[in-house]
Amino acid sequence: MRPVWSGSLSLGLVTVPVRLYSAVEDHTVHFRQFQRGTEDRIRYRRVNERTGKEVDFDDIVKGYELDNGEYVVVEPGELDEIAPGRSKSLDIESFVELDAVDPMFFDKTYWLAPAKDEFERPYALLLEAMRSSGKAGIAKFVMRGREYLSLVRSGDGVMVLNTLHFAADLRDPAAELPDLPGRPKARGKELDMAADLIDAMSDDWRPEDYRDTYTDRVRKLIKAKKKGETITPATEVGEPTKVVDLFEALSKSVESGKAKKKSGAKKPPGKKDLSSLSKADLEKLARERDIKGRSKMTRAGLEKALKAS
Repeated sequence: MRPVWSGSLSLGLVTVPVRLYSAVEDHTVHFRQFQRGTEDRIRYRRVNERTGKEVDFDDIVKGYELDNGEYVVVEPGELDEIAPGRSKSLDIESFVELDAVDPMFFDKTYWLAPAKDEFERPYALLLEAMRSSGKAGIAKFVMRGREYLSLVRSGDGVMVLNTLHFAADLRDPAAELPDLPGRPKARGKELDMAADLIDAMSDDWRPEDYRDTYTDRVRKLIKAKKKGETITPATEVGEPTKVVDLFEALSKSVESGKAKKKSGAKKPPGKKDLSSLSKADLEKLARERDIKGRSKMTRAGLEKALKAS
């Protein structure tokens, strides 16, 4: 895997050369564009609007439009010159409680790894210090001509960097949504029932239980069309709940949630069934049985611990 950025992580007088790697993989199904009824590809080119000729990427510069319609041309190198050091430094300016950062600020996720083996010791020291403190560092750096606000925290054996939105980037719903309704006063029984619904649907956060089902359906559609078959349309979205039916809808939802949770509570498999489970299922079962050290166990270790529990 190639790094997307390289530079130095600084904490006080401690500086560690690091590399930034994307921690997220894109599983989206990507399509090409064609003209309908033909096999002719649609392509996008960088074309000079005056001459109609294609322009090489190296010959393209940026231009900022002024109020009078004229442009100020800026060379890529000039953008680097106004941020000396920033494009190669990641300076932690302060530490905050992770829970204090509203999820609205989170953008993309990266891994931050030491650039070379010789820097593993100071890297491991900072990683452990952040883990034991339970806090995350706030830092800024420049990547691809843009300054990013970021949060650096301890992950599973590696530092995790999340780019953050600046406060100025977040829109104010009161200003952007003119039709935003007021807050109608919740009725007592309805509020209690809504709280019961949340309780009935509450569960542990298990990211491995969720998958991109839409992409699965897209792949199924492609496979079916290749064979000349048809595919069953997805279920339509339900009708909006009427205010007069709100309490009844909440009541039925609570009962449905309780029944679903009850049916989902499967009996733990016997010893002979463990070998047929995936590692994710074994980890889930180990979590339910509160087996210590499960996160660091191999599949064989999980099976052994589960059989002994």
